[in-house]
Amino acid sequence: MTFETQTASSGIREEKGKAKKPRSARRWARELALQSLYEWRIGGADAAALEAHFTDLEGHRQADHALFLALVRGVLAEHEALAALLAEHLDRPFAELSPIEAILLLSAVWELAHSPDVPYRVVINEAIELAKVYGGTDGHRYVNGVLDKLAGKLRAQETGH
Repeated sequence: MTFETQTASSGIREEKGKAKKPRSARRWARELALQSLYEWRIGGADAAALEAHFTDLEGHRQADHALFLALVRGVLAEHEALAALLAEHLDRPFAELSPIEAILLLSAVWELAHSPDVPYRVVINEAIELAKVYGGTDGHRYVNGVLDKLAGKLRAQETGH
């Protein structure tokens, strides 16, 4: 089962009575990076395969292609160092996280570390929103807690910590 079929079968959670906001090019990029990195985490796909598969993903035309590539390449190149950064803020070993939460955390930490032009609150909010759609029931709360602690470390001046 691929990421797309798994998430399509589970449906998208939306709050009742709220209109669905259109996704920005950067949100599309983060979402498609999540899908691609899921393929890597579950199936072991390499960077070349993930990048080649990009044009097959729904929404690729709307996505910020440069951000997609930066996230995928960055996480693949630095996943061990990123997981080590996360380890001290987790309540269990990184390997025991759900694939979605693990990927969201890796991507967000990479972005916190390498994209100082993106406010830390935006990085955290984007990860939370994707966790609400694709993650477990309370996964977004877990992602929020971990990233909030790490933002204080990686962006101390910006966060005031």
